[in-house]
Amino acid sequence: MTPAHPTLNQTQAPLLDTLRAVALRSRAAFHTPGHKQGQSAPVALRELLGAEVFRADLPELPELDTLFAPEGVIQQAQELAAAAFGAEQTWFLANGSTCGIEAAVLATCNPGDKLILPRNAHQSAIAALILSGAVPIVVEPVYDATWDMAHGITPDALKTALSEHADAKAVLIVSPTYYGVGSDIATLARLTHEHHLPLLVDEAHGSHFAFHPGFPESALAAGADLAVQSIHKTLSALTQAAMLHVQGSRINRQRLSKALQLVQSTSPSYLLLASLDAARQQMALTGQECLSQTLALAAYARHEIHQISGLALFELSNAGSATAGFTLDPTRLTLDFTQLGLTGFEADTILHQTLNVTAELPCRTHLTFVLSLGNTAADIETLIQTCRTLAARPLSPLPPCPIAPPPRPITALTPRDAFFAPAQAVPIAQAIGQVSAELICPYPPGIPLLFPGEVITAEAVAYLQQVRALGGNITGCADATLEFFRVITA
Repeated sequence: MTPAHPTLNQTQAPLLDTLRAVALRSRAAFHTPGHKQGQSAPVALRELLGAEVFRADLPELPELDTLFAPEGVIQQAQELAAAAFGAEQTWFLANGSTCGIEAAVLATCNPGDKLILPRNAHQSAIAALILSGAVPIVVEPVYDATWDMAHGITPDALKTALSEHADAKAVLIVSPTYYGVGSDIATLARLTHEHHLPLLVDEAHGSHFAFHPGFPESALAAGADLAVQSIHKTLSALTQAAMLHVQGSRINRQRLSKALQLVQSTSPSYLLLASLDAARQQMALTGQECLSQTLALAAYARHEIHQISGLALFELSNAGSATAGFTLDPTRLTLDFTQLGLTGFEADTILHQTLNVTAELPCRTHLTFVLSLGNTAADIETLIQTCRTLAARPLSPLPPCPIAPPPRPITALTPRDAFFAPAQAVPIAQAIGQVSAELICPYPPGIPLLFPGEVITAEAVAYLQQVRALGGNITGCADATLEFFRVITA
């Protein structure tokens, strides 16, 4: 795809440079924040972070532009980011990808409008349904029973949803997943566009795709209308710094800007915003070189781990479900430890507490490790050696514990109606047949079992109890012990 701003000078970092200049200026500050560029910063915090970070922790001063109505350095930085990431327009986000997903839905759906989305959408999508009043049309993602994980949705599944709900207003997908599995975005975009709808992509884990041909095609390059990326997850921005990218005419950009004002702080952190400008500059200038090194380290890690007896490494070729059209981020490593007699949770504890290796995502049978341009050859050698150490332990393999997912629940209320309805906690036995007031998501496989407004079934309760008994986690519910469920009372 041809960039919308091909002539911009990517060596520039207008927001970062201006923040540096303002931070170093000597003046009497009678504005927020209260620490006055670190003059009253707590000693312990200053010792941890250093003094300079406080000097740059500034509000929307005249030189620093305004996030909600940029005309100066923020606008320039966003234009440079759009050019670098292949968008027509880019917005900086100081409230993470969460606010970007929420704004995307608010910009495309009115109350009562239908939004097609996968069941394994991030919880921010559920928040977006509550905020917008949109009605979810839930598409089941491909479930991989061999690895106990959810992938994306298939073109056939989307085609069916579009056929059955011709009045839908938008389609939202997640690609790549937490495990690095990407969907066939080009085909999904074509199907969506045939119905004159916008395709929204939660690309939180794929911000690096645009900068090296060794990765799957980015969502924008594949034809998405809107993509939300957590720049901090795989690139080098500060945590909570994200971007929202748009191309084409299917998104009302004025409404999108207004939606972002609803879900973002009116006091955005310039530390986060400047880190976005710096991360973009880094990738535009040296991204391909840095990511080539990361890919080489990932390939080496994969080769060495494949040689370790008792460890299984996730590949599309060994997935238990049909993987046609799916892609895999080679820098996302998921390892199964069950043949070593360890659950993923047990392996995570040993690695983190004893061997000083910390994974990103522990699940019942496996761990997921995120490799990025910040990892070194020493990191990879440490990971490989710790895997060999675990494999040398005299343990017996765990027996397989397949869990059949329950049938899709019946929807009684929209997520918005359920959020505002009165609710109370009841013993789990009394919850069966009632309407859930909670988003309940078991890990694994990370697919929400119940949305707010769906009817709680005996099969769903049994499934949750099985997952918990096998060492899984249940998120979203007020009582993680599963003794009580919050249900709608009226």
